[in-house]
Amino acid sequence: MWFDHQAFFTAYEDRFAPLTAPKRAGLDVLLGFMQLDQAIQDIRIAAYMLATVKHECADSWQPITEWGPDEYFDKYEPNTPLGVQLGNIQPGDGRRYKGRGYVQITGRTNYSRLGDALGIGDALVNDPDRALDPLTAYRMLSMGMLEGMFTGRALGDYVSERGTDYVNARRVVNGLDQATTIAAYALGIEQALYLALLTAGG
Repeated sequence: MWFDHQAFFTAYEDRFAPLTAPKRAGLDVLLGFMQLDQAIQDIRIAAYMLATVKHECADSWQPITEWGPDEYFDKYEPNTPLGVQLGNIQPGDGRRYKGRGYVQITGRTNYSRLGDALGIGDALVNDPDRALDPLTAYRMLSMGMLEGMFTGRALGDYVSERGTDYVNARRVVNGLDQATTIAAYALGIEQALYLALLTAGG
């Protein structure tokens, strides 16, 4: 699928809010990645992925790092239940493997699994900030949501020829946290994408 980016920006701003230059640039990059992603053949899938990024990146449309003082990340340390769940094994892993990307990838295990899935081995474990590279962050977003690598649930479980359930689609990333808000984003973005869709003839 190919989109007229300027038409999308206009339709997006009609439904949400004006885009600053950095936000527009971030969206431009994301649309470019999606147009080349052969796994995306349905506008609704693209819409929900963009809605997720809108929420997870606090409307910045850029890969971000989970923010907080050092003490905030103590909850991810190896001696905590959450740290154990995330596979953090060394002191400092809580801060080292804090959330990064378009979707906040957190924990040593997730950095390791996604690095393996992307074919880059231990690159993310050894250099977690690599998750902030837009292409790497996009590949993690796409693989995580479309193949169910985040929670075991894939976006196609909720958006398919059988119907569209944007609310429960949040389970692909994070339970039902802010599910109705993100569903509303997805509906608006879906409308904007349809208005910007380019036909085969151009």
